[in-house]
Amino acid sequence: MQAIPELYAAGRAAGRALVSFEFFTPKTEEGDRVWLAKTLPALLRLKPAFCSVTYGAGGSTRDKTLGMVERIQRDFSTPGMAHLTCVGATRQEIVALLAEARTRGIRNILALRGDPLAGTNAFVRPEGGFEFAHELVTVTREQGGFSIGVAGFPEGHPECQAGRQVDWQRLKAKIDCGAHFVITQLFFDNRWFYEFRDFLTARLGVTVPIVPGVIPILNAGQIRRFVALCGATLPTTLQADLAKFGDDEAAATEFGIEYATQQCADLLRQGVPGLHFYTLNRVHSTTRILQNLGLAPA
Repeated sequence: MQAIPELYAAGRAAGRALVSFEFFTPKTEEGDRVWLAKTLPALLRLKPAFCSVTYGAGGSTRDKTLGMVERIQRDFSTPGMAHLTCVGATRQEIVALLAEARTRGIRNILALRGDPLAGTNAFVRPEGGFEFAHELVTVTREQGGFSIGVAGFPEGHPECQAGRQVDWQRLKAKIDCGAHFVITQLFFDNRWFYEFRDFLTARLGVTVPIVPGVIPILNAGQIRRFVALCGATLPTTLQADLAKFGDDEAAATEFGIEYATQQCADLLRQGVPGLHFYTLNRVHSTTRILQNLGLAPA
């Protein structure tokens, strides 16, 4: 399977932006069945460049994550990327997991610090493990043969009290440790992304691909939960628009499709190397957005 940096290099040479998808690990056997039989085949018909699979809280889904990435690659000949976090794992366990990923043919890793364990208010370094994502990047690089992605926060990491630019300098440190590309957390005002990208490239000299993460809005409650978790901002005008729909989820979803379409169209005009969709294991919205953008195969 191709390494993701190679895919972005080929896209740049061809003058086209890549499309990629993120999936989460279902919590039930029925969810597993639907994902494999319906969701995955439907979205892969859109020909994404690669797909990523999340890593459950505290590493609770590490086996399932690798299994899903392996299925994407084996059954659909599409490059996959496994998320990996520092949470609740020793260095030895992380090295063992990377070795297993290698035996399964997984070349692409998204190295993340991860959220604190459930029931805790702050991240705590596990005994024998890591505290920061740059440490995870370093050990992944040391194993050899992996392409490494990291997360970026256009509005700054919610735990970084020193401000956005300090957080962005810490992201540069992750790149210096061996990261090959950046995928951002969700955002709803493209100005945040452009300021973030321009600071990294013009001020810090970053040259790796910086890829915006896009989430289609399904309903007001859903998106408020997401922004509360990741520290993103809901623009006042967007909040007002969502309030008009009340409990009408169908109308909110249609609005979300249109909002994301306009957001992505602007990002594409500004030359982003790709669009990474947080699909939420749903087919409809992502498909419609790509159709609207003229990026869906006939």
